[in-house]
Amino acid sequence: MKNILVAVDFSKGSIQAYRYALKLAVLIKSNLNIIWVDNESTIDSALSFDDTSYRNEAITNLNELINTYASDFPGSVSYKIRRGKVYQEVAAMAKISESNIIVAGTHGVTGFEQYWIGSNAYRIVSYAPCPVITVRFDYGLERDIKNIVLPIDSTPDTREKVAFTCDLARLLGARLHIIGLLTTNLKSLHRKTISNVEQVKKYCKSKEIDFSVAEIESANVTKEIVAYAVEQNTDLIAIMTEQQRSASGLLLGPQAQQLVNYSPVPVLSVQPQEMHNLTLR
Repeated sequence: MKNILVAVDFSKGSIQAYRYALKLAVLIKSNLNIIWVDNESTIDSALSFDDTSYRNEAITNLNELINTYASDFPGSVSYKIRRGKVYQEVAAMAKISESNIIVAGTHGVTGFEQYWIGSNAYRIVSYAPCPVITVRFDYGLERDIKNIVLPIDSTPDTREKVAFTCDLARLLGARLHIIGLLTTNLKSLHRKTISNVEQVKKYCKSKEIDFSVAEIESANVTKEIVAYAVEQNTDLIAIMTEQQRSASGLLLGPQAQQLVNYSPVPVLSVQPQEMHNLTLR
């Protein structure tokens, strides 16, 4: 992977996401691009927003971020300032920079919805042309990324996240925790899940990726996935975004929303193939 894009608004959550992105870039030897979006409604940040000075102040803050955290970064670090709707500008910048991963902060359910990264995290994930990692503002950055949870269900598109996740695991030297999700009592769906798990195992073996296999049988898979990730002390959860169309545009499906919002562990969201045409290099 050559490029990582991180969205910042100078809130605590976005700075944590920036630091996470910087660490990830070091681990996988990527360049790092930073984007700040002037959407004329950003509040509760380190900036004072008046028409004549706030962009210059944003530039000062961006340079300070780079000088503070990336002075020894071996790759390239750059930033861009764009104006418009946050999720649209992040998606556009990801295409322009040919980013392989976007990193964005989320405040979860802690009541900080006024921060644009938190309130727009769902739409950033929905509209992104590449996979997105969402990071909680309170996530411990001292952790390495050595264990990745890979939930597999009975649907055909559940396997679409496997190739990208395996490539990331290979670059990180990480172990995959493959979880077969059994959400109903229907034996036919159980067989489909088991078949999908077997195909994922075969793929992992062909790529020489270390993995383990477990099953979760529950109607509330979101809760169980998060519980497993926490109990097993894992570092990342890889999901499909199960996007839905509405009158207002693209939205995440309920399971993806819940995982992005509630998980204390960072979540890697991979869009269905028809949502983007960027490939992992």
